[in-house]
Amino acid sequence: MAKAIIIYETRSGNTEMMAKAIETGLKEAGVEVERKKAARANEDDLKDVDAVVLGSPTYVRNLIAAMKTFLFEMDKADLKGKVGAAFGSYGWSGESIEILTETMKNLAEMDVIEPGLRIKRGPTEKGLEECREFGKKIAESIK
Repeated sequence: MAKAIIIYETRSGNTEMMAKAIETGLKEAGVEVERKKAARANEDDLKDVDAVVLGSPTYVRNLIAAMKTFLFEMDKADLKGKVGAAFGSYGWSGESIEILTETMKNLAEMDVIEPGLRIKRGPTEKGLEECREFGKKIAESIK
C-alpha cells in the first residue's frame, strides 16, 4: 500500500483544516497516511513513505518558524525521486507554498506536484473539497 506523510504547521487552525481534508482525500484513494505537526516531526518520519506533503501558512511573506526548522530535518533524508506536494493558507500573499515547492524540487530533488494548493484565509466548504481533491491527485501520483 502506498504511504504518505503530511507535515504541517498552523497558527490559527486554517492550515490544519486543510491538512485534515488532504488526509481524507488520500485515504479515500487508498493511501496510508500519517499527519504530524512540523514541530514534532523529524528525519525518521520520512522513511518508507512514497510522498511527503508539506503545509505552512504564509506569515510575513515567509514560512512560520517550526516549518523552517523542519526543513533542516528534511534535508537529512534521502527523498530524491519521491513525490512532494505543498499547501497552505495565507492572508495577503501566499509565498509559503512556493518556498516549500522550490525546496522540495531543488534541495530534496523530489518530483513535486505543481502548482501547490493555496487557500486564502480559512477554507470554506468549497476550499475543503479542493483539499480533498488535492489529496486524491497526490494519491494518483504515487500509485
